[in-house]
Amino acid sequence: MFASLVGRLEDADLKPTTTNFTPDRLRIEVLSGLTVALALVPEAVAFAFVAGVEPLVGLYAAFIVGLITALIGGRPGMISGATGALAVVMVSLVALHGVEYLFATVVLMGLIQLVVGFMHWGKFIRLVPHPVMLGFVNGLAIVIFLAQLGQFQVPGTAGESGGHGMASGEWLSGTPLYLMLALTALTMAIIWVWPKITNLIPAPLAGIGIVALIVIGFGLNVPVVGDLASIEGGLPSFHIPAVPLTLETFYIILPYALILAAIGLIESLLTLNLVGEIVGKRGGASQECVAQGVANTVTGFFGGMGGCAMIGQSMINVKSGGRTRIAGTVAALFLLGFILFASGLIEMIPLAALVGVMFMVVIGTFAWNSFKIMTKVPRMDAFVIVLVTVVTVMTDLATAVVVGVIVSALAYAWQNAKRIYATTEVDDAGAKVYKINGPLFFGSTDGFVELFDVAADPASVIIDFQNSRVADQSALQAIETVAAKYQEQGKAIQLRHLTKDCHQLLSRAGHLVVDSDDDPDYEVAVDYSVRTGIIGGH
Repeated sequence: MFASLVGRLEDADLKPTTTNFTPDRLRIEVLSGLTVALALVPEAVAFAFVAGVEPLVGLYAAFIVGLITALIGGRPGMISGATGALAVVMVSLVALHGVEYLFATVVLMGLIQLVVGFMHWGKFIRLVPHPVMLGFVNGLAIVIFLAQLGQFQVPGTAGESGGHGMASGEWLSGTPLYLMLALTALTMAIIWVWPKITNLIPAPLAGIGIVALIVIGFGLNVPVVGDLASIEGGLPSFHIPAVPLTLETFYIILPYALILAAIGLIESLLTLNLVGEIVGKRGGASQECVAQGVANTVTGFFGGMGGCAMIGQSMINVKSGGRTRIAGTVAALFLLGFILFASGLIEMIPLAALVGVMFMVVIGTFAWNSFKIMTKVPRMDAFVIVLVTVVTVMTDLATAVVVGVIVSALAYAWQNAKRIYATTEVDDAGAKVYKINGPLFFGSTDGFVELFDVAADPASVIIDFQNSRVADQSALQAIETVAAKYQEQGKAIQLRHLTKDCHQLLSRAGHLVVDSDDDPDYEVAVDYSVRTGIIGGH
């Protein structure tokens, strides 16, 4: 395991090159990192409130998780930190058992993610269909939007969380609301226009800076970062979670750790794919799992609430030009600098500016083309897009992705179940040949059994699988059922044209009298007799 980790560190794209260390590239990466760091502050504080912990617990998590994943993660340009998807799970644990149990859970969560990374299970993210990916993107865009609505409420009036960081406080009204809306719209306008003027400074950073100067220069009374909470603090210190080292503790934290690990990895790996499509790179799933595991294990020992990839901040980074590990590293270091030295300055930034940035992220993240393709793709795919979007907003990302994958898989199985059919002919020896077309698996077994006319068929029947595949135990049972029906009539069947994997599957089940090896290229038709009574009826 350690050798594998060392190998990943050596391949982690950390070595300076002439490509990623040019003055122009450094300028882009540093400014992009600064923009991301500014956007991380209110998010980390808000999600800490959602989880029921102190703001610094969220900020420390954003710093540690962000730094480690930036250094050894699977995709340069990705940003990780404290997220609302994890916070909504943590809140019940903190309420029932306290923050120390949360730290222990985050450590166990990280260890689980390490196992997933070392076992290369991250590759299974490729099983997520594209409609599920579209639903994930759209759902997360809506969640990011909902999380910003809490900034349009009177600071300090938030009660219980309304989910996804949307607090249930008193809404702004009158002049403060109009001013907040105007500054948010101004920020969005600056971000839209700025690239047409210059690319020297990232548009989100320019929007934050200009609006902040307007608010400070005119002395406008609008909510600022400092109204959420003070972000001043010291360096995170090593701290072993103060929980009893007993099986009872393990049983308490294990369910939460498993859920958090699953949500964290699913969101991280889907964000990895999304960023990969933008920057033109693929792979790195297992490395990202290891990075998330290391980051969360360390975070748990340093008083952080844990985290995962953040699609909003990742979009800010890549849209601002961040393409290397420098931007993510700089963002984490800037965030630490804010906590240690510049809390007073950062607390003066108007929330409207940061909300405007995140609203532009929502616009850029949402897959607007999904509305166009709704009438062009199969209805089931359109349904999956909507389903995953709704479930993401109503529950959490892990549930939405699992539901989407299951529905897509069942729809695929149903479509394939309807494709099995047979053509028949009688050979020179008088045997009836059934040429099966379509896969034989659990969904198509009933249709397969109904293909045969046992009573009218001759004494010798051949089932030709040249255009079919025997897939699973249900298929074996179906073959045995057909063979038993012919056996009752005193007739015999033989199997022809088995691929190597089908041959092995049937041989392991004991169905075949194997006279010789089948030819996978179908140059020679080898017939096999069928044994019955191997699988049994139920």
